[in-house]
Amino acid sequence: MTLTIKHAVEALVFASPKPITLEEIVKAIRAGAVETEILTLHPLSETKEADVAAALEELKAEYAQQERAFQLTEQVSGWTMTTVKDAADFVRQLYPEARPTRLSGPALETLAIIAYRQPVTRADMEAVRGVAVDGVMQVLLDRSLVKIIGRAEVPGRPLLYATTEYFLQHFGLKNVDELPNADELRRVKLPQAEIPAEEKPAEAAPEAAQEKSAEPADDAPVHSEIAPEESHAAPAESAVGEPAPVEWPAESAEVEPGDAPSHPEN
Repeated sequence: MTLTIKHAVEALVFASPKPITLEEIVKAIRAGAVETEILTLHPLSETKEADVAAALEELKAEYAQQERAFQLTEQVSGWTMTTVKDAADFVRQLYPEARPTRLSGPALETLAIIAYRQPVTRADMEAVRGVAVDGVMQVLLDRSLVKIIGRAEVPGRPLLYATTEYFLQHFGLKNVDELPNADELRRVKLPQAEIPAEEKPAEAAPEAAQEKSAEPADDAPVHSEIAPEESHAAPAESAVGEPAPVEWPAESAEVEPGDAPSHPEN
């Protein structure tokens, strides 16, 4: 058997326990060509990514043409071999304990909104669905299908959600652009949550208030006469006691949606 670059690529994808990237395939072929004792394979040490990409596409077409029970698939994390969909019932018999847990209808609807409109806030999801999504969001987060990627630059700074790499792997996608009718559905105008008006925090100026209270009123009588013995004496302690400390007005606190379990997000 005369080995070619296509054979090397096929062997690497088949032997890899996880999806293997184009760069990893190139690196392995170059290193193997240097170490091998087969002289005819030494030229493979100059293998380029374009050569590997061409070999992968050729193998993919061959498997489809031969109607094999497995196929070559490019996922978000690299290339891998998977069984065809029609053989799923047979393969499932080998792994009865690995049956996937199906998502409920509301969870799938919420996941679809995130997938097509990410990044998206929880309030926008609820505006589309018309109901609260607290429960289904927790399910999606627990199953690592969605994640928090930051905060929106709007009043309140709500959390932004997006799909994960595991989401792409689970549905066999390379990226979100491979979602069905992605371009068309993204152009559809959906309801959005109303942006609350930004609240202005009360300005605290206790020092100014003290100075103002110390100033005599214009119509108040002014006593300029001071007894000689009192002019150099220490001020007597007030009979009432220490003056009450000035209380600073509390700053307005903005609570993020989902931060407090007792207050579910709208």
